[in-house]
Amino acid sequence: MKTMKAARWYAAKDIRVEETSIPTPKDNQVKIAVKFTGICGSDLHEYSDGPQLIPVDKPYPLNGHQGTTTLGHEFSGVVEAVGKNVTNVKKGDRVTVEPIFRNPKSPFITTGEYNLSEPLGFVGLTSNGGFAKYTVVEDYMVHKMPDNMTFEQGAIVEPAAVAAYGLQQSGMKMGDTVFVAGAGPIGLLTVQVALASGASQIFVSDVSENRLKKAKEVGATHTFDARDKDIPQKIKKMTGNGVDVFIDAAGVQASFDTGINSLRNGGTAVLVALFMNKVQHNALDQAMRELTIKGIIGYRNIFPEVIALISSGRLPVEKLVTSVISLDEIVEKGFDALIKDPSEVKILVDINR
Repeated sequence: MKTMKAARWYAAKDIRVEETSIPTPKDNQVKIAVKFTGICGSDLHEYSDGPQLIPVDKPYPLNGHQGTTTLGHEFSGVVEAVGKNVTNVKKGDRVTVEPIFRNPKSPFITTGEYNLSEPLGFVGLTSNGGFAKYTVVEDYMVHKMPDNMTFEQGAIVEPAAVAAYGLQQSGMKMGDTVFVAGAGPIGLLTVQVALASGASQIFVSDVSENRLKKAKEVGATHTFDARDKDIPQKIKKMTGNGVDVFIDAAGVQASFDTGINSLRNGGTAVLVALFMNKVQHNALDQAMRELTIKGIIGYRNIFPEVIALISSGRLPVEKLVTSVISLDEIVEKGFDALIKDPSEVKILVDINR
């Protein structure tokens, strides 16, 4: 067998499920037989408005990838083959993938801040990814999964790591109050991580009634229609002085303003969403109230902890899966469904269905 089926991005609104060549791992790479792959918001952005991270005009410097791309960076599978220098995994290992590329020449590698190395790149965007029978990744990206962890759970480790890293960077402590703007997959995973980490109250806002219902199901203590102008006042009435932590998983001016106004003096905001437009910000208010506002990109040094949390049952990420589809259905029942149907949260593609 020399070819396999894959979901390939050609341009915005042009994703084709077609035959493509099966990749072979280089010396420091791992070939994975993919089991399940999740559709991420960034995949959706590439489908709707791309190219954004996919290199079209010039090759991605770390590997030369350019143009037509097999999408998918949230996936799990079984090691099929390894390059001659690979020692951390072997054929047959059950694995999930941390898809951030690391530039070995970056000063951020030696400090352990590898997610800050440039140029930014992800499997399935700046290389071919997991919407295929097989894919090849760098050896440092591969994490073994415990035997009691399902491949479906393994496909959600990556977005769960974003949520966990965001809360870690917020400095959230046991008993803290948390406000999450946006009840998409990252927002809902943030709710789950906050609950597992001991948050006393978790507030969530969104415009979708279905997603707010899901937020309650996974641990939110209070939910709000994001269009409600009185959210900060209501939160302050319930907490006394505002929340300790605000996580922006929506990424628009309205969510930013609502969250900042809901923080207690001395509170921390973490921008997890990728803001598509600039926001206006009152820096004097930030200074007078001693607010901390942090941005994050992806995650670092947190996959093992997230895998442990999921396998322990403390982080039931499988509750967010609303549909499981085949690769042939990825456009109609995957990308289009996520755009049109707000009740859909996390859609997994069963590569072998």
